[in-house]
Amino acid sequence: MRLGFATLGCPGAALEDVLELAQGNNFTGLELRAAPDEFTHIGLSAAQRRELRTRIEDAGLEIFAVSSYVKLCAVEEQPLEAHLELAADLGALGVRVFPGDDPGEGTPEGPSAGEIRALDRVTTAPKDVPILLETHDSHSTARQVAAFCALLDTDVPGHNVKALWDTSHTWSHGETLAESFALLRPWLTLVQFKQADSQQDYRPVAIDAGDFPIQELLTVLDGTDYPLSLEWELKWHPQLPSLAETLPAVHTWLGAGAVK
Repeated sequence: MRLGFATLGCPGAALEDVLELAQGNNFTGLELRAAPDEFTHIGLSAAQRRELRTRIEDAGLEIFAVSSYVKLCAVEEQPLEAHLELAADLGALGVRVFPGDDPGEGTPEGPSAGEIRALDRVTTAPKDVPILLETHDSHSTARQVAAFCALLDTDVPGHNVKALWDTSHTWSHGETLAESFALLRPWLTLVQFKQADSQQDYRPVAIDAGDFPIQELLTVLDGTDYPLSLEWELKWHPQLPSLAETLPAVHTWLGAGAVK
């Protein structure tokens, strides 16, 4: 299993601490949160990028994604190109972006104004690494992301947009994991998971305190080799246990739900 975690779960941590967390808990991949207060950001010099990539590769780790806060459909200018260049320099599998469209604008008959903006951005964006569109905000369901990716297939031949499946998010919006997987599979590149409690409005909770159907997810993914990344949102939910406490529990959780 290509198992990783997002540095969202250890906000502000130094690179050496992140590498120690991964190596000490048998995780082989990282999603690097890109922000000015993290060791990964678009302001890094060429030398700093080379050093960061070398240290991660020397630790035997794979960069699943550079996690940007770019909103692909938004009106305002978005630093998509800078994040794609950073991801290429680091050898990452892609750049995580959010849809960020105005809610309710699109219709079954045609794309929203935001989706049209996104088509233009994708057309001119560098194609060295994929744009990983997360099931989030305006496109929280797999159905919505799949419809947009199908539109891109038609209107932007050769585009580099892939799907990043936040499994807890689509589950919280009423799709079964099997339904979401079937919809996203033609474009799927990265799978995120976390623990959540449906009795508390799908609030992120400790590994042993929620009801996310991890066994169903492992069954759906059986026989595939998608990177599987823990999105531990400690930055936004400080009540959660630390990654140091959580990562060992993840192995137990996944092992209990593993398909035999």
